[in-house]
Amino acid sequence: MVQFTYTIQDELGIHARPAGLLAKLAKSFDPTVVSITKEGKTVKASQLMKLMALAVKKGNEITVTVEGEREEEAAAALKQFLEENL
Repeated sequence: MVQFTYTIQDELGIHARPAGLLAKLAKSFDPTVVSITKEGKTVKASQLMKLMALAVKKGNEITVTVEGEREEEAAAALKQFLEENL
């Protein structure tokens, strides 16, 4: 299991466009499971509607957890995505 935290910098938080891209990226590492946790609530990053329901805003800290055979690769890609887009 690989886990890291990230503080959202985007003015709009995790809104529709980056959420869709994030879900697509998470799905691309299947069967590795990517989860996002905000304030104790955890959802699979590949589930777009649940990801949007977290209502992540600018300044919120999220915890990304990656479990599976490609977890190192997935964690690196997700960290880069967050830094470049959110």
